[in-house]
Amino acid sequence: MIKSMTGYGKAECTIGADKYLVEIRSVNGKSADISIKTQFIPRDKEMAVRQMLAERLGRGNIDLFITLRKGVDASLSKSLDGEAFRSWTSQIREAASGAGLAQISDEALLQAALRMPDVVSQQDKEMGDEEWELLYAAVKEAVDGLDRFRTTEGESLRRDVMGQVDKIESYVSEVEKYEKERIDTVRERIRSRIAEIGYQVDNDRLEQEMIFYIEKLDINEEKVRLRQHCRYFRETADAEAMPGKKLGFIAQEMGREINTMGSKANHSEIQKWVVRMKDELEKIKEQSLNIL
Repeated sequence: MIKSMTGYGKAECTIGADKYLVEIRSVNGKSADISIKTQFIPRDKEMAVRQMLAERLGRGNIDLFITLRKGVDASLSKSLDGEAFRSWTSQIREAASGAGLAQISDEALLQAALRMPDVVSQQDKEMGDEEWELLYAAVKEAVDGLDRFRTTEGESLRRDVMGQVDKIESYVSEVEKYEKERIDTVRERIRSRIAEIGYQVDNDRLEQEMIFYIEKLDINEEKVRLRQHCRYFRETADAEAMPGKKLGFIAQEMGREINTMGSKANHSEIQKWVVRMKDELEKIKEQSLNIL
């Protein structure tokens, strides 16, 4: 089954007065590269979250975000350092007096002091087990959404790549239309060249040599193997849960057969169909990079 590595999912949960938005997105990658961009997952839970994401999503560059949408953040508490506050108010008064400024009002002094470093500190508060269960359920819900997105995108990917595989197979059939003409052309070219230079040859020996030469140009094995690779590509895409890497390897093998066919072609029309095969194969390779 083909799934895309590109996807997006989101979910929300309410904990006390706070509402959390969980978002997860992924793009193609060679392995599971997971980035957790939030302060709301407890450190002792992070490894379990990473393991869950790797097991559920397989591969891709995966980013997890958790943000507060509204309400007061209950996981953080603020405290006022009285000594720092008194020190800053005193320094602000002295600075204003020394600069010859009018006496600063209490309200302006309060606002200025509260903005100074170390006056108001913010401390983390651990999330309880029940609160974490609610948040973790939202993370799994967002993963479910991303998985559905990947499945939908995978259906489009499958239609595209299978259409391209079908085209390559049809182009092989087009190549076959020119094979007899190609052999006749090669024979005629050799005979014309011999007649041109005026050599006297043994016709039986010449025929044997031409058969040997034409056998070197034979592309029947390449056609058979290419069709086998196309069938194997379809079977792999339908049978495996995460076939992306294997489909990439199969596409490489298809490319070898197509290249060999092109090097043996010795015919302009066959070369044109080989170029069309290469064009479709490049599309398959590009899309295979985004298949899970």
